[in-house]
Amino acid sequence: MLSVNRNIRPSGLQVARTQHVRFSSSKAKPRVVILGSGWGGYEVLKRIDKARYDVTIISPVTYFNFTPLLASCAVGSLEYRCALEPVRRYTPQARAYQAWCDGIDFEEKSLNCMPATPPLPSAPHLGTRTPFSVPYDKLVISVGAYSQTFGVPGVKEHAYFLKDVRDARAIRTRILECFEQANEPLMSEEERRRVLHFCIVGGGPTGVEFAAELHDLLNSDIKRHFPRLAPLARISLYDVAPKILSMFDEGLVKYAVRTFRREGVEILTSHHVERVEAGRMYVKEQGEVAFGMLVWSTGLAPNPLVEAMKGVERDARTGGVVTNGRCEVVMRGGGAGGDVWAIGDAAVMEGVVLPATAQVAKQKARYVAGRLNGMLEGRDVGRPFEWRNMGTLAYVGEEQALYDRSQAKGGPKTKWAGMVSWVLWRSAYASMALSVRNKILVPTLWLVNWIFGRDLSRF
Repeated sequence: MLSVNRNIRPSGLQVARTQHVRFSSSKAKPRVVILGSGWGGYEVLKRIDKARYDVTIISPVTYFNFTPLLASCAVGSLEYRCALEPVRRYTPQARAYQAWCDGIDFEEKSLNCMPATPPLPSAPHLGTRTPFSVPYDKLVISVGAYSQTFGVPGVKEHAYFLKDVRDARAIRTRILECFEQANEPLMSEEERRRVLHFCIVGGGPTGVEFAAELHDLLNSDIKRHFPRLAPLARISLYDVAPKILSMFDEGLVKYAVRTFRREGVEILTSHHVERVEAGRMYVKEQGEVAFGMLVWSTGLAPNPLVEAMKGVERDARTGGVVTNGRCEVVMRGGGAGGDVWAIGDAAVMEGVVLPATAQVAKQKARYVAGRLNGMLEGRDVGRPFEWRNMGTLAYVGEEQALYDRSQAKGGPKTKWAGMVSWVLWRSAYASMALSVRNKILVPTLWLVNWIFGRDLSRF
């Protein structure tokens, strides 16, 4: 049973104070709270023993994002629902609150939260204006990270990001909008070229895969529906580093660069964006660059919750929460919070350099869930986390992809490029879908769109 203690100042204008959420049950089960519904949080929710733990998940969204498929969703190769898994699949076995966690009191074992839903018209003191607190016995922090802008002026106002299915929807809408604008009869040739220039900043897997998916869209369905405009469209991929896909083998990077050049994608490495304005950005090496759409994918910035945490060690380079080899949060002054774990992009394991990928977050989540379940059975769960490198995939367009496992510690150190890697890329992501529904939908929609083409409707 759930009880809420409301403490609201009695006055003409009610000002909400923090409300305290209490949980009671006939059996005193340990309370586990999971912060975040990404790769880490959702996997812990899936695997933890919900019959013997009192489980609560708190996230500002009610779904899990299958991030590797967002680029495909952004160009219409897949529908948005293919990249989503509902958090409430695991209710009522677990509670779910759509809310932000603004602060953690490690001494009192309490979370300060704010609803992520709008206030009720009939009760304006409730909703987003009413903070509440949630107690915990054990806490899993998996709040992820935000898109890194490096303080470049205008990025947040004029660029698109690709971290959520809502971002994919906005990008897809803008792509089609650019072509509809360019199709207007009074547009000059110069204006058409300007609005059909698609810029991507960030040469990591997200930026590269989006550039590849966009190229496929322009050279298939767009060419068929806008034959006069398709030749005017161009894609420019910017990165401040001297090469793209820095985590891949050098030979695979060269293959990707050759493929992009053959496809007409312009790669501009060692370029620095100084500021962004509406419809234009200023690049140190080029000056003013006009665009119709700018997608920004340059890495990760700390989550505001992580920045607000007190008493924990934070990594000097990334700003993430430092954990020991067992994923336990390292407290300032030494020692680990034995009842608090941090995983995913919000965490950095001391003494180990791990990539900020879904693969690492998912493996850490399985490890933490195994430890939590083992604690109930009295098993020795003190062994450190070990990452198993399953390889890295990246799509580069025209049914070509990269697969790199050359840096794995054990097993075959393979690396492939071409159509075989593309088959592996598609097979891997179709099989990794977390529900039977999406395991069927993803390959089915790939096949349907291959036969009939993408839907270019704007809505």
